[in-house]
Amino acid sequence: MTNKTMKTHKLGKDVLLDPKLNKGSGFTHQERKHLKIHGLVPHAVETLELQLERELRNLRMKPNDLEKYVYLMELLNRNETLFYRLVVDNIKECMPLVYTPTVGAACESYSHIFSQPKGIYISIKDKGNVKQILENWPTKNVKAIVFTDGERILGLGDLGINGMGIPVGKLQLYSACAGIPPSQCLPVVIDNGTETEKYLKDPLYMGLKQKRVRG
Repeated sequence: MTNKTMKTHKLGKDVLLDPKLNKGSGFTHQERKHLKIHGLVPHAVETLELQLERELRNLRMKPNDLEKYVYLMELLNRNETLFYRLVVDNIKECMPLVYTPTVGAACESYSHIFSQPKGIYISIKDKGNVKQILENWPTKNVKAIVFTDGERILGLGDLGINGMGIPVGKLQLYSACAGIPPSQCLPVVIDNGTETEKYLKDPLYMGLKQKRVRG
């Protein structure tokens, strides 16, 4: 993943809020004027390497692996290039954070640490509307799809919609290790309910609050 130039019609704050476009302090002063973000970021123009040093320091300050996972997902939400460069350059340190074993704890807490949707969520209530839901996905050139129904996740039992962390994590590694562009990856969760009582009773659980439908 490189900090390459991308064409966009977005301007101002919209550029900084788009993780595919945002370069943070990496925008040159000419780019800042052109994109109307001059004054919206600090004056210094930083290299990608310097930004990575800051992110890595912040990551290592987190007290446990789940907090590190949350930090990495927040980084992905604001700067996709920086996230993947950090993972690629520190693969031994980051792979256990974005996937196993940390993703297990992240899945168990998914509805509690949720910050921004990633992928497509299809529930049994969407019968007859699946085609329309798939058409809502913003990119059409999808090359890799990973889906789950959340029933058996890493020996942790029926996690329901919380299992979305698995397809998300797998596809992040496909991008980092195999070079598949993130825009061509699609994580999907099929929500048929869950057999886990603590999720059915949890007001923050984001999936269908019903027993799993089978057959």
